Amino acid sequence: MRGWLHLPQGRAASGLGLTHGAGSNCDAALIVAVTEAFADRNFAVLRYDLPFRQERPKGPPTGSQAQDREGIRLAAAALRKLAPGVPLYLAGHSYGGRQTSMLAAEDSTVADALLLLSYPLHPPAQPQRLRTEHFPQWSVPALFVHGTRDEFGTPEELDRARQTIPARTELRPVEGGGHGLLPKIAAQIVEWFVTFTSK
Repeated sequence: MRGWLHLPQGRAASGLGLTHGAGSNCDAALIVAVTEAFADRNFAVLRYDLPFRQERPKGPPTGSQAQDREGIRLAAAALRKLAPGVPLYLAGHSYGGRQTSMLAAEDSTVADALLLLSYPLHPPAQPQRLRTEHFPQWSVPALFVHGTRDEFGTPEELDRARQTIPARTELRPVEGGGHGLLPKIAAQIVEWFVTFTSK
């Protein structure tokens, strides 16, 4: 496990594990900004690198995606020990969010809810190649935050796809947002997620 633990002042009310997309690491500006915004709201946050990024500093994921999902599982277990007795949430940007959702579809006990930033619904310009095979097995509540100019899928496409997820889900579009999303919306993301999980 490689990452950074951000603890709030006093006892944490919730725990959050947050990971990155295929082209970055846990020091990406968006990941850091979202982490700090959650810590300000009394979350214990573990932002961490997926196994593929621990093996090589640059380049896309190689090898087994199952290994990356196991890394997410280990991060969740570590966070449960660091912040026991409070709700545990898992979050990820793009590839990290997809692998997080796949793990949750395999094991519904891994988290109480998910936060998925820029879910990569399909490769750019290839809408027929949907990455939704696990959606019907998914029973963990999830909030999607998605830019209206995301080349990996429009909010409208994602809205249709999430109807196949049995769990409670919600979509928050970011007007003008691309796949990367901007760190300046971190506080808004946290507000949306806190509202989602309080329902």
